[in-house]
Amino acid sequence: MSKIDTVRAAMMQAMKDKDKARKDALSLLLSALKSKAIDKRADLTEEEENAVIFREIKQAQETVDTTPKDRTEIIEEARLRMQVYSEFVPKLMDEDEIRQTVTAVLAELEIEQPTAKDKGRIMKTLMPRVKGKADGALVNKVLTGFFN
Repeated sequence: MSKIDTVRAAMMQAMKDKDKARKDALSLLLSALKSKAIDKRADLTEEEENAVIFREIKQAQETVDTTPKDRTEIIEEARLRMQVYSEFVPKLMDEDEIRQTVTAVLAELEIEQPTAKDKGRIMKTLMPRVKGKADGALVNKVLTGFFN
């Protein structure tokens, strides 16, 4: 079952429960997913669906960060959207899981003492493995910790 179907079912349930705020958030997410599918002119892969949801979460976070503090209704709406959207994305990798993946990539590339010069080569192999599963900034931080 695609994320579009899952989100649509959750939206229908929210309508039955008369939870207007949740229904509105799910409606926005469904619209974003459908829009991406229309742009692609094909069904979305799971990775593409997750990327759309992560983008929506990031946009809601930016709304929270940039909205003046006295506009509490906008901030609360954005926080609710982030909470609802997070139900539909896979759990992100934590630092230990990323560290294990980096170690595996270093072993595969036969790099014992990584330096900043190796970063591009390492990232080229590492990022496809963690894309959509880990926060890019956290991956960069963990990888930087391996350098001398």
